[in-house]
Amino acid sequence: MHDTQLLQLIIDDFVPAQQLLELLQAESVALHGRDMPLLENILAQKQALIILLDQHGRKRSEILASLNLPASHDGLEQLASQSTIGDQLLSQSKVLNDLLAQCQATNTRNGQSIQMQQVATANQLRILNGGEIPTLYDASGSTARMVKHRPLSQA
Repeated sequence: MHDTQLLQLIIDDFVPAQQLLELLQAESVALHGRDMPLLENILAQKQALIILLDQHGRKRSEILASLNLPASHDGLEQLASQSTIGDQLLSQSKVLNDLLAQCQATNTRNGQSIQMQQVATANQLRILNGGEIPTLYDASGSTARMVKHRPLSQA
């Protein structure tokens, strides 16, 4: 009984996990294009999917805990070893875990993209605001400070 309920929860997560992966891929494109309205829309959809996936994950953990099994892959393996649908439980769990790992990898790449854009924007703002003075090489090959420039807003 618990094994079939657990299997159904795993299978039910395939669609939202796939949708999350597609949203993360769309987010990557929107980040590169700096499409803020699209990013806001994607963020709202992502949050709803993450909440749903989290709720299902908690239910799976509760089922394993109610059987006095660890709420981990080890617990799932223990349940599968005692179940007639154990092979299906493990194989479907692997599919879901692989899908979620793809989501995590895509999300990590998106985070790195955001960080790079933040650094570029900060550099551009520093230039526009007349921040630090760039150094140049002089005739002897050592660095020499340039004459202080005024911020672009005062030029």
